[in-house]
Amino acid sequence: MEHFYLSLLLLFVSFVTLSLFLVFYNHRSQYNFPNLPPGKPGLPYVGETLDFLSTGWQGRPEKFVFDRIAKFSSEVFKTNIVGKPAVVLAGAAGNKFLFSNENKLVVAWWPDSVNKIFPFTQNSSSVDESRRMRKLLPQFLKAEALHRYIGIMDSIAERHFASGWEKKQEVLVFPLAKNYTFWLACRLFVSVEDPSHIAKFAAPFNLVASGIFSVPLDLPGTPFRKAIRASNFIRAELLNIIRQRKVDLGTGKASVTQDILSHMLTISDEAGRFMTELDIADKILGLLIGGHDTASAACTFIVKFLSELPHVYDGVYKEQIEIAKSKRSGELLNWDDIQKMKYSWNVACEVMRLAPPLQGGFREAINDFIFNGFFIPKGWKVCIYEQLYWSANSTHKSGQYFSEPEKFDPSRFEGGGPAPYTFVPFGGGPRMCPGKEYARLEILVFMHHLVKRFRFEKLIPDEKIVVDPMPIPAKGLPVRLFPHKG
Repeated sequence: MEHFYLSLLLLFVSFVTLSLFLVFYNHRSQYNFPNLPPGKPGLPYVGETLDFLSTGWQGRPEKFVFDRIAKFSSEVFKTNIVGKPAVVLAGAAGNKFLFSNENKLVVAWWPDSVNKIFPFTQNSSSVDESRRMRKLLPQFLKAEALHRYIGIMDSIAERHFASGWEKKQEVLVFPLAKNYTFWLACRLFVSVEDPSHIAKFAAPFNLVASGIFSVPLDLPGTPFRKAIRASNFIRAELLNIIRQRKVDLGTGKASVTQDILSHMLTISDEAGRFMTELDIADKILGLLIGGHDTASAACTFIVKFLSELPHVYDGVYKEQIEIAKSKRSGELLNWDDIQKMKYSWNVACEVMRLAPPLQGGFREAINDFIFNGFFIPKGWKVCIYEQLYWSANSTHKSGQYFSEPEKFDPSRFEGGGPAPYTFVPFGGGPRMCPGKEYARLEILVFMHHLVKRFRFEKLIPDEKIVVDPMPIPAKGLPVRLFPHKG
């Protein structure tokens, strides 16, 4: 019997040893290509993910990139993030290369969790849907089309500040900023503006946003499971709105230009086919999430920097108060007013340079290619993906592209502004975010209402910033408000 248990033990040890060997061999074999960029793959499955995430949790996401640039003396290096072999292209040249070769050498890549939370119809993937949306959105989100929505943004901002900020001594900025941008998205995308209806959506949307980039474990209590359940709830609510809108369009109670939903219901593809209700629900769900999270982070950091830099606040206040004084009582902001907010937008751009709402993005190589003398192979895979990661911080905080990169200086954006592909909070090239102009408007309207009402000071001077995956003040950025007199 003793020999039997010893044999079982030896068999178990052999099995574990063989398994570990196969795991490490398979992990290493994925890097057996000639002339790959320098770098380390890290451990199997884990790779360098913990280091990548920890720099964000420390509020210094650029450290992951800069440490490796210094170590390997190269702006191109290989690593392994979220279990996938990755090549990081840092610097303006890398940004230009990726943005200029979209759909030629690389395509957008999203984690498996995105495809599972957004189970697109017709067996399409998040990549396919992203391409469709990029064709659809410019018609609605281009500057000329957005002119007519500035007044709506202004009136919603008025209501937002009246209900959430005024007559309060202290507020938490981040949740209020999320409320503002979500309110705008609900109104402009699906014409929902009743606060109680918006509140019904808000909590499930936060669950979806939290679970999109979580570990895709579909187990009770996990962020991923909560996100799936929340997305199903929102999808059902959106289907009810879509069906009612179809009725209203048919009876003339709704117009084809009132929001993105009407636009989607009335536009067809090249073959004359219209989107299904479920297609539209999924697209609206994605837009509502993407349309408010990044802008709310930008608005939050605008408050942070304005509270820290009185001279910058004074410049924004002077510009905005002149616009406010030029308006008649009850008159809403218009396109001409927005065009006068040049200094305010320079300030917002400098905020997004120092605290970009999006830290970077992934691409999947669809062909072999050479970049900077390094071979990037097609099909370099763990879970069939090769990823290319671009980092906004690799240029935004580099002294090579911005003198005194840690200094807050809105004048960087005067005249022609920064060199091409160095300032990339909205991406670039064919992958420039189609919602850039929409984000500009909602940010400037927010700044207008903020500074014409208050001065403010941070209640936690050294509040920690966490990047996961967007920059977020750890305590929500509590501030004390000082209303302007008169």
